[in-house]
Formats: sequence, structure tokens, C-alpha cells
Amino acid sequence: DPNDPYNWPSSRKILTGIIFSMAQLVTLMTASIISAALNDIASDLHIGMSSAQMIFSTYFLGLAFGPFVVAALSEMHGRKWVWVAGNIWYIIWNAISPVGKSANMMIVSRLMAGCGACAGVTLTVPTMADMYGKRDRGKAASIAALLPSLGPALGPIVGGVVTQLIEWPWIFRIMSIVTSVITLVGIFYIKESYTPALLRRKARGGPWKPQEALTKDFWSEFSKRLGLGIWRPVRLLLTRPIIQLIAFVLALSFAIYTLLLGTYAMMFIDRYGQTPSISALHYLAIAVAMTFAAQVGGRLMDLLYKHLSDRRNKGQGKPEFRVPYLVSGVVFLPIGLVMYGWAAERRVAWPVVDVGAVIFALGSVIVPQTLTAYQLDEFVEHGASASAATRVLAYVLGFAFPTFAPMLYNRFGYGWGNSMMALIWVVFCFPVPVILWLWGEKIRRWGRRDEECRVEGV
Repeated sequence: DPNDPYNWPSSRKILTGIIFSMAQLVTLMTASIISAALNDIASDLHIGMSSAQMIFSTYFLGLAFGPFVVAALSEMHGRKWVWVAGNIWYIIWNAISPVGKSANMMIVSRLMAGCGACAGVTLTVPTMADMYGKRDRGKAASIAALLPSLGPALGPIVGGVVTQLIEWPWIFRIMSIVTSVITLVGIFYIKESYTPALLRRKARGGPWKPQEALTKDFWSEFSKRLGLGIWRPVRLLLTRPIIQLIAFVLALSFAIYTLLLGTYAMMFIDRYGQTPSISALHYLAIAVAMTFAAQVGGRLMDLLYKHLSDRRNKGQGKPEFRVPYLVSGVVFLPIGLVMYGWAAERRVAWPVVDVGAVIFALGSVIVPQTLTAYQLDEFVEHGASASAATRVLAYVLGFAFPTFAPMLYNRFGYGWGNSMMALIWVVFCFPVPVILWLWGEKIRRWGRRDEECRVEGV
């Protein structure tokens, strides 16, 4: 069937992935783009650095709770138009964020912009899974992560340059303009990829018609299905131990990452006396590492998965075959964190700091990359709901950690501060690959319902 997303030409799959990837690049850049401008924002708004960090991190709260609605709507009506609506919501709120130069306005608008931006973050990987089978899922993840992996690192660079050459409010305007262009391209090129939505459309003889919304029955059915859809990620998080385990690891990884991201440029300004634009260039080291891990790592994960499937399970894949690749990420993350922290603490030559950040960045990409693929192997049809369930805690901690970063580093310094976080990671996350390899299949069965997952052909 040529209409089956699995059977689409490779060119359409790749271009669809690139469009989603470009939009996600911009929305993830928005998360970090003001980090290099926080001093200017605090000065113009007459607020302290703790309040400025609140403006920075509030965006993550939108990314945390928005996916519950986005996942529900996408599993009701498909991916495309939910993605478009989310982008439009983001464009509006992000554009008005600097209006009036009010701290309260910026906090509210950053929160609302995050709710819209979560559409791309939530739907990109499930959309790629709609088009690729298990054996090519690493390749799909590589396409999806092609540009987003650069976003958090490029954001401060762009923000630093714009702040120095123009003024910081233009950071928000530029992001909204770029997202508008990408969304227009997506409207005309992207096709719906969610198979259940395509089957429902085929059963009723065509796409949904706006006049259907005028009936009472439509809204009754819509509210019922939306409620069930919003509840599904909550239920998964509460009843599926495998979701709880993945959510915990992703949360700790992302929280440490956002803490580093929000303080990296400031560290070079404070410890090495660099200008905002020069300090922001150090994010290039993180960008290179994340791009390498996203592109090479995805293909390496596929090779390991296929090898283990053929050698250990007669060609039949299972999520646990993702785990060997996870080990490298779990090890890299604390090593890089400690190296970066103590190099900065002792004011060692700045390239050493960047090398530590590179090692940390490799781990911070490999861990979510592997666990996301593991999760998609288990939750196929409801991949968006599973993604919302596992990401909510990550973004809540992503909001909280940067707000106490100044206190952490002021009290303990970069060396001991990073060492404490590395120790927490080692204690709680080093056992995870062993647990998943030995008992992952058993844990996945706990709390499973037939409608939450289905066995996908290899």
C-alpha cells in the first residue's frame, strides 16, 4: 500500500524528518538562547539573577505539562495538524515575550511558549517511528536528532551575538520568524503519518470536516476521548514500572544537563573574564559532541540491535538489545561532569573545560537516545503518550535545577558541585543497564495492558 507510511519513498521520510527536526531545533534553541543574555535581561528588568534564572527555566514547565494534551490530540487526530497548531501557539507567545520588558510577562509567556513548543518535542520521534520499523529506528532517531541536538548549544551562541550586535528582545522575534517559515513549509509538504488516524479517515470516507464540530455529539465524543487521552500518560507513569524507571533516568540526565547549559557561558565570563559573545562560542564544543553522538550513535545502536537480534534471538528483536549501547552514555556523563567542574574550579586552560563538556555531552545524548528507542519498541501505537509520561519529570527538574545553580556553585564551587551531581548519577543510574539487561523483559510486563502496546513485526 503506497499510502502506508512504512512504504513511503525514502526521500519523503527524510524530508519529513528534516522539517520536524528544523522546527524542533528552533524550539530547543529557545530553551537556552537567553542564557548568554541573562545579565542584560536582569539589568534591563531590574531583577536579580535568581529571578532571571526563573525566566530562563520556566520554559521547561511548558515542555513538561503540554505533552499531555499534545499526545492525546495526536493520538485522536494525527500528528500533522497538532504539530502545526503547537507551532502557531509557540510563535505567538514567544513573539510577545519581551513586550513591555516585564519580568512577570516574560515568565508567563515563556511558560505558554513552552506549551506550544512541546508539540515538536513530543511528536518528532513518534512521527519517525510511524515511518520506520524497529531495525531502522536508530536511523530514524538520527534523522530526527540531526538538528535538535545542536539546538541547546547553538541557542546561547545566537543569543550572545544578537544581544551584543542588536538587543536581546530580538532573540525572541527572530525565533518566531524562523518558526513561521518552517511551519508554512510543513503545512504544504508534510503528510499525515499516524496509521490509526489514516485508517479512521479512510473509514469515514475522507478528512474531518469543520462543520462536524457544530454538532453536540461531536463535542461529547471529543471531550470523552480527550480526557482518556490526557489520562493515558498519567496512567502509564503511575502503573508501568518500566516507564517510571526510564522517567527517573531521563529526568536526572536532563536536569544535570540544563544546569550545565544555563551556567556554562556565565562560568567563562566569571572564571575566565570572557565577553558574552566569546563565552557563548564554547557551546560549539557541546554542539559538535551532540551532533556526533546523535548521528553516529543512532547507526551504531542499529548495528548492535541487528547483531544481537540475529545472534541471540533468531532475528527477532527486543528492547533489551538496545541496552549495551546505553552503558557508554551512563559512563561518559559523570566522567565529563567531574572533568569540566574541576578544570573550571582550578582555572585550568579553557580547552580542558571544553573537553570535559564534550565527554559529558556525549553521555547526555546517548542516554535519552537509547532509552527513547527502548521505549518506542515497547509502546508503538501510543508512543506519544509514553513520551509524555517519561518526559514530564525531566522537564520539571529542568525547570528546578537551573534556579538553584547559582546557590550550588556559590557554596560548593564548580569542582565539588559537579562532583556531588556525578556521585548522585553513579549511585542511582549505574545499576540501570544491568537491571534492564537482566530483568527488563519482566519489568515491561508489569502493569501492561493490551491497548497500551502491540507487538510490531521486525
